Amino acid sequence: MPMPQSGDKAPGFSLPDQSGATVSLSQFKGRHVVLYFYPKDATPGCTTEACDFRDEHSALVKAGAVVLGVSPDSVASHQKFATKQGLPFSLLADPDHALADAYGVWGEKSLYGRKFMGLIRATFLIGPDAKVVRVWPKVKVAGHVAEVLSTLQGGSSSDAASAPKAPAKAPVKAPAKAPAAKKAAAEAKPATVKKPAAKKAPAAKKARKGARA
Repeated sequence: MPMPQSGDKAPGFSLPDQSGATVSLSQFKGRHVVLYFYPKDATPGCTTEACDFRDEHSALVKAGAVVLGVSPDSVASHQKFATKQGLPFSLLADPDHALADAYGVWGEKSLYGRKFMGLIRATFLIGPDAKVVRVWPKVKVAGHVAEVLSTLQGGSSSDAASAPKAPAKAPVKAPAKAPAAKKAAAEAKPATVKKPAAKKAPAAKKARKGARA
């Protein structure tokens, strides 16, 4: 299925989390939901992303959001992963990737030239009215959680993120000095006048000759 876009109604769900409790989108009516899909528990990128959400969890909750992670892993795998990393939010088990299909994040991937079907890392911000507010497709882990938090706090929007940057202004070069200005500057500089060497008087020369005679 195609990935829901901003303004679309978010697909509903009811899935078990790491404790075995059923979590449904409908139970969070009136609140924002950060629904993030990740490929696999305990892998380097997924661990970093989960820990980033963990570290910013209190700020995300303060901003009015609920955080839910989703992967094809089992309840038991989620429980082990959440316990080891101290995750304070629910990880939903989607082993048949039905929810991933509904959000358009199950598709062809490529690794070292090998193509296969798998979960594409993506995040959806769902509004209090159960409509999609913003989509982050093909998420890059570094800085992602900070961007989600900024969006919740009103510091960013999908329009602002996609707006083209204004071209940088070319540096202004100082105008070259005109030849006339150089000439005027040269004329203004006082000339150095060399004093002629003083000539010895002829009488003095005769006097010295007489003394030697």
